[in-house]
Amino acid sequence: MIHFVLGGARSGKSSYAESQVLQCVTGTGAAEAAKPCWYVATAEALDNEMQQRILHHQNGRQSDAIAWQTIECPLELTQALQSHATNDSVILVDCLTLWLSNHLFRENNDWQQVKSDFLQGLAKLPGTVILVSNEVGCGIVPMGEISRRFVDEAGWLHQDIAAIADKVTLVTAGLPLHLKG
Repeated sequence: MIHFVLGGARSGKSSYAESQVLQCVTGTGAAEAAKPCWYVATAEALDNEMQQRILHHQNGRQSDAIAWQTIECPLELTQALQSHATNDSVILVDCLTLWLSNHLFRENNDWQQVKSDFLQGLAKLPGTVILVSNEVGCGIVPMGEISRRFVDEAGWLHQDIAAIADKVTLVTAGLPLHLKG
């Protein structure tokens, strides 16, 4: 099962996605998790501000009744998912737009091949995968070339994931709007 969760910055999408993991592993949200739960983090703490953002997310997960196993994965997402997905696993990936940025800012990247491999692998994964991403297509068109490419690539990636996802949820102001499934 693939659940795709979209939202703007600080929209509540990560908290919502984490609540969906809790629901998957406990059924009621009250018991201790019995399924393996993986948190795939795509962010890199390259500066103090990003370190603080990562810490904010880590602190939010500490209060859950889930024994998270964290995988730091700024680039090799497809391989990480294939290595850890099992029939009873629940994997939360947060977030795809950071993963996209990591690829776009690398020299000699082949984003189209990476994306193709990811989508093909994603469709075949066992277990539950919850993907979190920033919806960036609701604003103005950016001025810089790399910024425009980022918005374009994120939009196309989101469309492709939504097409194969079982569920798609848009979170705004902490409120989920179910778009699919």
